[in-house]
This record gives sequence, C-alpha cells and structure tokens, in this order.
Amino acid sequence: MAKVKCLAALLLIALASTEAALGPRGYGTRFGSAPLLERFAWRILDWNYPNEVSRQQAIASGDFQPENALPVGIEIWRDKLFVSVPRWKNGIPATLNYIPLNSVRGGAPKLNPYPSWAQNVAGACGSGLTTVYRIHADVCDRLWVLDVGTIGIGNTTVQACPYTLNVFDLTTDKLLRQYRLRPEDVNQNTFIANIAIDLGKGGCDDAFAYMSDELGYGLIVYSWQLNKSWRLYHSYFMPDPLAGDYNIGGLNFQWGEEGIFGMSLSPIALDGFRTLFFHPLSSNREFAVSTRILRDESRAEDSWHDFQVLPERGPLGHSTAEVMDDNGLQFFNLVDQNAVGCWNSLLPYAPSNQAVVARHDEAMIFPADVKVNRGLLWIMTDRMPVFLVSTLNYTDVNFRILTVPVRDAIAGTVCDNSPWTYTGNQLGGPYGQPWWDR
Repeated sequence: MAKVKCLAALLLIALASTEAALGPRGYGTRFGSAPLLERFAWRILDWNYPNEVSRQQAIASGDFQPENALPVGIEIWRDKLFVSVPRWKNGIPATLNYIPLNSVRGGAPKLNPYPSWAQNVAGACGSGLTTVYRIHADVCDRLWVLDVGTIGIGNTTVQACPYTLNVFDLTTDKLLRQYRLRPEDVNQNTFIANIAIDLGKGGCDDAFAYMSDELGYGLIVYSWQLNKSWRLYHSYFMPDPLAGDYNIGGLNFQWGEEGIFGMSLSPIALDGFRTLFFHPLSSNREFAVSTRILRDESRAEDSWHDFQVLPERGPLGHSTAEVMDDNGLQFFNLVDQNAVGCWNSLLPYAPSNQAVVARHDEAMIFPADVKVNRGLLWIMTDRMPVFLVSTLNYTDVNFRILTVPVRDAIAGTVCDNSPWTYTGNQLGGPYGQPWWDR
C-alpha cells in the first residue's frame, strides 16, 4: 500500500510538472482556427495582503469577503494587467487592481491594489477609489479611471462619493488629475459603467473621455485641455423595449432598462476625427457618431441628425464591451452566445460582414470585457448573471482571462477578407477613407 501511495504521489508530481511546462491550458473555439489560451482562472478572488495576519484580520472584520468579489474590467499596459472589482457587496478590499505579468505566469494570482491600499479605501472621497468598472490606458502612459463612487447595486446602491475621473501617470503611479463630474452631467438614474478615450492629432493634450450613462441614457464628454465636461442626450442611447430578455448560463432574466453601454473608437479618418461606435446593452443594433460632433460643446443640444443608425447584429446580439484596434477591426462580446464577434470596419456594418472569432460554452459564460493590446485579443469572462441572479459555485472556475492572437482569431473569417492600409494613425480603404466617411 505504501508503494502504491508513493507511485501515486510521483504521478501527481509528474503531471503537475508537465502542466507547468505547458503553461496555461487552452480552450478550443468552435469558430476560427486558433484556440483560446487561458491565461488566468479563478474559482474565487483573493488579494495580496502584506502578510497572512492582516489578511485574516480583514476576513474576521468583514473587510474581506472573498465570495462577494466579481471582476468586471481589464486593461493591459506593459507588464501590468489591470483588473477592476466593483463594490457591489461588502468586503471588497480594493476596486482597482493589477497583476504583474512579468512575474506571474498563469494560475489564479492574487490581486494587488493599484496604485496602493491607501488609495482604494471605499468612501474616502478625493483620496480613495470607491468603485471602478472599466478603465483605459492611453499611448501617453496614462490610466483613465472613472470612480462612480457607489457602494452596492440596484436597490442597495449608496452614492458614497461623487462621480470622479482619475487619471494616473503609469510611469510613476502618481495621480495626474482628478475631475469631479458636474451635477448637470448626471441625473437620479445615472449609472456609468464604460469609458472610451479619444486622442486626436494634437498629441497627449488633445484628449477627450467619453462616458456612457447606461441607466440615465446619456453620454458625458470630458476635455483634457479645457478640463471641462458636458452631457449629450439622444434616444439612440436608450434600450430597445423588445430586446430586454436574456438567456445566459442557464438563467432567464430581464434587463429591460440597460441603455448605452459598449463603445469603441475608430482610427483617425482623413478629416482628422474618429468615429465613436456605440450600442445599448439591451439592443441588437449599433450606432455611430463623429467625434467632431462630440468634441464641440455647442453641438450638445443640436446634434440629432449627426448620429447614424447602423444595421442590427441579428438575433442573440446583446453585447457588453467592444473595442476597435488600430487597423479598424472591431471586436465585441456576444453575451447570449458565450462568444466574441468581429467586424472589419472597411466593410459596411451588417451581419454578413461579421463573424464569431471565439466561443466556448464553459470558459466564456458572460464575456464582460474585451481589449486588444499589441496584436493580442484579451477576453475576460465572469458569469456575472449567475453572480447577480443566483449563486456562483466556488468549487468551479468562475472567472477567466483568455487571449488569442488577433491574426489567428480572424483567419478564415470575413473580417480577414478585405485588405486595409494603415499609415500614420490614419485609416484608409480602397477609396482612401472608411465606408462610413464616404
């Protein structure tokens, strides 16, 4: 019996060594030629406390309740992978966190507060981050972080601090600027869960932030140069009343009030401006508007006809986040399908010009965020509806971060069928400009 136990132990060690040598396990997709690589996977989140004593003290006091933590957003900058965790429930130690990619290779790494523990104190208005959803790192090495200032979700929501835009210098981890949204920028229903950053031809000072008010049905614009914000209203920001029914992860539920959510920015076109693509969460349709309109505060109340209606994505087209890379390739999460889709923006927006590039009915239950960084497509999945509507099984893997090279993801799909040219941060197609600008 002792020999059997010894052999079994040696076999487990050998298997563990083999798995470590192979790196993260991959999930094959049903569409596209490339498998998804599982970079990180967690049953439950944990944090990198200074020591085990402080961790146990946090658990005993209720400041750390692991089962209450759900990751919702990611961003990549050099050797840092940022992960946001909203304070929907009690016991979230830090809302903005990172994983050091140069020292962590796979597994279920503990999260490190960014920029520090002290700057992640809930309710410390002006000095701490209360709740962060999605974040953006720009080419000027700045991290744009909108702190929505809330604790709780739905009927339990408490507005502990004002909505505040924080911009960090990623090279020093210091706060560059903090801007509180004006009272006129929000309303009693405001819930801002997404942010897009527009850098123009004028360099790092020519920067605008666009923030989507999902439940207040508005778009807030912030100018870095003017240090000023304004709000736009449009009925295209509202949900489709026929698209509020969801079936995800074996659950049927209704999110009929979910308005403008996902946003992505095109490369700079020949006129010197980008196009902002956006969609309500409870909708199957995409919309677009030139940043020439958004950047002009005087157009805020007189821009109805400048917004464009694009065709529907088709049935099961609910989408959370979307992103467009420097070549004009848009990737968007398809939450009903446990999938990520693509669209080559040199082709008209239509279902026939879109494809599914990644899908998996276990690993991709509710793709919550998607990013492109240095030719790599990053996807975070978190089973959010199960967390909110039911209960997660913490003996199972619940949260994953997956990657696949963009070239491999689109290979053999319509997204790879039309060549593009990309020079000097300007996009041009066969006719010298994108289809939406002709």
